[in-house]
Amino acid sequence: MTEGNSLELLNQLEDILDSDPLIDEVGFIHPSQFVTLNREAGGSLASSVRTTLQSEDGLLRPRVPEVNSSETVFWCRDHKLGISTQVLLPLYNAAKHAFMASLESYKSHSSVSAKKDESGGNDMSSCFSPSLYFLESKLMKHSRALLLLSCDFVTAWNSRKLVLSKKNNVQIFFGELFLSALVLSYAPKSESSWSHRRWVIKMLAGKCSNLREIMEKETELVTRIVEESSGTETKNELSCMEPLLLVSFLHVGRTGQVLEELNKSRDWARLHITDNSCFHYRTRLMLKMLEESRDKESLTGSPGHRLIVQTFVECGSILWIEELDWNELLIKRHIGREALWLHRRFLSLCWMKYFATDIHDVSCRCYHKDSTSHEISVFMHNELGLVRSCSTIPDNDFEDFQAHATFSSTYILWLIKHLSESLEIELQEKLPLGELKTVMNDICPEKLFLWHSLQGTCEST
Repeated sequence: MTEGNSLELLNQLEDILDSDPLIDEVGFIHPSQFVTLNREAGGSLASSVRTTLQSEDGLLRPRVPEVNSSETVFWCRDHKLGISTQVLLPLYNAAKHAFMASLESYKSHSSVSAKKDESGGNDMSSCFSPSLYFLESKLMKHSRALLLLSCDFVTAWNSRKLVLSKKNNVQIFFGELFLSALVLSYAPKSESSWSHRRWVIKMLAGKCSNLREIMEKETELVTRIVEESSGTETKNELSCMEPLLLVSFLHVGRTGQVLEELNKSRDWARLHITDNSCFHYRTRLMLKMLEESRDKESLTGSPGHRLIVQTFVECGSILWIEELDWNELLIKRHIGREALWLHRRFLSLCWMKYFATDIHDVSCRCYHKDSTSHEISVFMHNELGLVRSCSTIPDNDFEDFQAHATFSSTYILWLIKHLSESLEIELQEKLPLGELKTVMNDICPEKLFLWHSLQGTCEST
């Protein structure tokens, strides 16, 4: 295929994108699949695709009647775009060449304009150069086509940042979110696409006062992408991490957005208990609440303000206990799921550190250590009960029971070790460590080195 043919293909692709700005999915299709694809869509091939045929003079021209699927290049219907795999390489080369040329022109024009601004000159020859708007349009058009063909072409993403950073129109940034979602429709693990999306959201945060709509759309996008990839080797953890960026924009006391997100994510986590990233999102939300609590506590104010702080802390404690109870229910219901035990580590340690006793009440500070020791001892007794119930192996042939027992034992060892180091509690007097050693020896003798490490820690307390 000649360079002129490749350029004509690029022009056709860009025309399709301009004519249908609502395209929300793109895919690369083998030429033999176009007929089947169109049949499933319920239309005729000629009316649903753009095809090309090389004529005798070497030019690519539209062909409508008697379409051959092997000659099909683009398929666009119901805001879905299909591109033939047969033309990917020449199309990519044309897009790359056009993009690099437009980027060079844009940078040259910007450099000349900047020098003239510094010197204060007014050279009339500049009037004959292409307008900045025209160069920006070319750059954005060619970079869009290139990114649909090569999602991790970082220079193309950066060129769009260069143009967008000079804009104040909010709708332009929403359009950029739409483009990144289009790229993610075929490349959900594209780190460059997610990175660009995070940059756009940060820009919108400074220009848009209401982020509620953005939060809802991001949640919908993440849910759709992970649902489509769930259970496959290409399951995308990056998409689950994307909402973490938005946590910093939430305001607990003013809107209750964190509590709302916790409620929404609970249903999602219940259906994806093996996915650590789901629980990591909940972790970040709960840490946001703790951060809000500490900020409120650090502010000096009236007795009424201190009452608000105390109420906020009490609500946080209730939330933590509910999360612990819910986590325990999932652990007992779903055998051998490590993500649940890892989430419990976070919940347990934070609860004992921030909510085990009323450390915000100055009048009880002198009793704080004894009260903490008692409450944590009760908590540890309950945790040991959970570990005992999970350490039973009714079926040696079922590996999930073995994993369940191992996770429970390593969890309790981890928890005891952290308690003895941070809170200086006499664990040897409070806990049946001998029983724990027996459980460890029966279930996972290969992890007895953890027991010896724990024993040394306890002896030093």
